[in-house]
Formats: sequence, C-alpha cells, structure tokens
Amino acid sequence: MTTFPDGFLWGASTAPHQIEGNNVNSDFWANEGRVPGMERSGDACDSYHRYREDMKLLADAGLTAYRFGIEWARIEPIPGEISRAELAHYRRMIDSAHEFGLTPVVTLHHFTNPRWFAEEGGWLGDRAIDRFRSYVDAATGILDGVEWVVTMNEPNMLAMMTGMAKAMQAPGASSEWQSPTIDEERGDGGSARPPLPAPEPEIGARFVEAHHAVRDLVRQRIGAKVGWSVANRAFVARPGGEEKKRELEYIWEDLYLEASRGDDFVGVQSYSSQWVGEQGIEPYPPHPDNTLVGTAYRPDAIGIAVRHTAEVTGGVPIVITENGIATGDDSRRIAYTEGALRALGAAMADGIDIRGYLHWTLLDNYEWGHWAPTFGLVAVDRETFVRTPKPSLGWLGEVAQRGGLVDAAA
Repeated sequence: MTTFPDGFLWGASTAPHQIEGNNVNSDFWANEGRVPGMERSGDACDSYHRYREDMKLLADAGLTAYRFGIEWARIEPIPGEISRAELAHYRRMIDSAHEFGLTPVVTLHHFTNPRWFAEEGGWLGDRAIDRFRSYVDAATGILDGVEWVVTMNEPNMLAMMTGMAKAMQAPGASSEWQSPTIDEERGDGGSARPPLPAPEPEIGARFVEAHHAVRDLVRQRIGAKVGWSVANRAFVARPGGEEKKRELEYIWEDLYLEASRGDDFVGVQSYSSQWVGEQGIEPYPPHPDNTLVGTAYRPDAIGIAVRHTAEVTGGVPIVITENGIATGDDSRRIAYTEGALRALGAAMADGIDIRGYLHWTLLDNYEWGHWAPTFGLVAVDRETFVRTPKPSLGWLGEVAQRGGLVDAAA
C-alpha cells in the first residue's frame, strides 16, 4: 500500500463566497453586477444555511477534516462595526464540525473583501494592514479549539487579482472579466484569451506584511497552528529554460513561500503543471484530456509542488489545502486524485513532511465568475440545492479510512 500516517488530515475545502450565497456586502458581489463576462453568484450553494448537511456528507463518507472560510464582509459590514450574530454563526459552524468528528481548518480571508474596504483603497490603501489586523482580532474570539488557521488563501493569486483590478481602472483598459481560475486556453476548445498577468512583487509584499501582522496574534490568542496557502504552478523547465523558471518561480511562488518560513505549516495548492522555456511560460496546448478550465491533466503536479515548497521553506510542514480537477467525468476525478495521492506518498517517502490532504472542492460551486467548471465531490442542484454525492466522495472516504491506497497487483 501507499500509506499515510495516523492523524493525517483527510477532507475537502470550500470558500465562503463560492458556496454561502448572498454575500451582498463584499467587493466581489458588487463586481458581479457590473463587470462584463462575470456571472452572478446569487444564492450560490446556500451553504450559509446548509452547512451542517455539507459537513455530514463529509463525515458520513469517512473523511476527518473540513476547511472552510469565515467571511470578513459579513463579520464587519461597515468599518469598526462587528456583527455578533455573524460571529455566532461561524462559531456554530466550528462547533458543528467538532460534533461531526471533523477537524476544522479555518481560513480567515479567501479572496473577498468588504465593499467598504475596497472603496477605501483595498489592499493598496494606507489603512489596509490595520484594517485586516482589527478584523482578525475580532475573529479570534470565536476560534477557540480550532487547531489549524489559514490567514490568507493564495496571496500570490490575490496579488495578481489586485493588479488586474488596478489595471481595469486605467483609462482605455478592457473591462472584460478574466477569472483567475480559468487559464489561457478555454476548456471547451474555444479561442485563447490573454494569459494571466504575473503578480507584481510590490503588491505581493503587502500581503506578506498582512500575513505577518496577524500570524502571532492568532497564535497567542488561541494557540493554533498558523500558516497561509500558496498557489503553486509546478513549473518544469525545458532545456535552456532553467534561469527563466527560477525568475518566474520567485514572482509567482517563492516570495510567498519564503514568507512562510516562520509559520507552523504552509498550505500547498496545485492543480496542474506548466513548462517554462527560455521565453517564459508555455500555454497549455489544446488536448482532449485538458480540464474544464483549460489546464493540462497533470496529477503529478502536486508532487512537484510539495518538493519545491519544502526546498524553499526549509522544511516547514505542509498541508495540501487544495488539489482537484475540473471535470464532468467523475471517474477522471478519481483517477486524478489517486495519481496525486501517489505523488504525495512518494514525496513523503523521501522525507517531506505532509500533514494532510484537503480536496478541492466539496461542492460544485461558483468558480469566481463562472458556474460551468465542476470541481466538486458533490453535485448541487442550483434550483433546489439538493446535494448528490459523486462516487469520488465515497472513494476518497474509503482511502481515508484505510489510511492509504492499495497498490495495483504486479
């Protein structure tokens, strides 16, 4: 068998804006109504009201952990005014996770901001760090008993999104929305779109400052393990592309991984891999196996990602906080996940410290401007909100209960 240690976290991840519904005080909700090419989230999966049902699906399948976020825009709808009712709501979620035997992994910030924060200048504003620290200070009051806290989700992608938003406001700029999770080549074989811009290091440095501003605060208040999650592109160099790869790795990943060196863990999030040549990142070529978001089918990417992360951080413990595939074929989801877990098993056998695997995602959800890509272990009817578990949910639960993968017969 490919085995994983006792205490290994097995579960799935979600983001509040993508599943809760009606996050009306957030900056993302405001953009959904005015940016061309962006679909509305609306009721999303109505998980704000159905979170116990969602947690029970995970627990009944045999999984042991659930990563979910708390929404700043709900907790602090106007500056300095903290909603006790919303804090109580998220505390009930934490208590429910414990009731179902799930280890809660709580994310404090997952892309979305209060609308007032964006109008104040957002992450580039003069008060951004103080505003974030104040919010986290309030949030720690409900986190007693939470062992794992992610301060920010994918700050490198958030830096890119912040730069995109700034560029869209420039005179003569295109206002067409580019989802950060849909790549250059459309998954339906349609025409290519412009590549996603690299995150600006100056913007990235602001997120490093924000993370460090709240890391010790969370540790001191609740004694949790604290880290953040980084989107890893799993770059592989073509002959002659090694120097370019190192340059791109710093811009996309290493700036943020280096900032994790004092953390209790680092979340690794990877879905596919890309080649880097002398001229830069090579677009994903059209291929029948490409995913619904246009990326290559690369279950080995997570293995590349954890090895690179361990090298840059100097061995900070790793939790896979996201890994999955956008596909309408659940058998492909199972095959992809098995390949990813085998790559993790090989990395662990080589001494890399990995503490858990949290699949992206639990539910088919709102994919940052689009509804078509399906990453979930559970299908959701958007009219009735009925949840229908896919075979992949039961399969992953069996792996978790068994503690590993059964190797194929020789």
